[in-house]
Amino acid sequence: MPSRADIVTFHDPPVPPGSTMYVPGAGPTGEVRVEEPDERWTGWYDDLAGRVRDALGWRVLDLQHVGSTSVPGLAAKPVVDIDLVVADAAHEAAYVPALEAQGFELRVREPWWFEHRVLRHTDPRCHLHVFAPEAPEPVKHRIFRDWLRGNPVERDLYAATKREAAEAARAAGEHSMQYNARKEKVVREIYARAFAAAGLVD
Repeated sequence: MPSRADIVTFHDPPVPPGSTMYVPGAGPTGEVRVEEPDERWTGWYDDLAGRVRDALGWRVLDLQHVGSTSVPGLAAKPVVDIDLVVADAAHEAAYVPALEAQGFELRVREPWWFEHRVLRHTDPRCHLHVFAPEAPEPVKHRIFRDWLRGNPVERDLYAATKREAAEAARAAGEHSMQYNARKEKVVREIYARAFAAAGLVD
């Protein structure tokens, strides 16, 4: 399990020289569009979660709907984010082929960042984030999700930030990673308040 210190720390290790986070043929998403809340997103998660559980069975240690589509009333990119925790995220043979049989495709491999992997699904659209039990990111994501669910003012602040970042990114011809960077300052400010409310920081 992650430590308290790891949960409240933002780990941003650089990509090692000569490495890339993307598998061959993959890359960041192009134009970003933030859409109004859609009640279908919960159903998309239920469908996708069923596929993951059918593929992996008891190898699923935890599975959570996270990201903006998991927060009722929050504008979002129409892509469901899911956190999957497995015993060893580096051991791709234990889960990737089974997920590929369910329509998922490996797109990102980041061994330098808690062995993070991302698999994409296109119908419904999904980013499946795979971590090991010691990774702090799934805990962070749940705290952020639950804080936004319980605090409409914070949810609305985040929605406005997302819309502004998406508009600026489109105007500049930027991709999804640059869009994420544009909203990072506000994201971390929201996290700070959520961590304080949870008693994780003073």
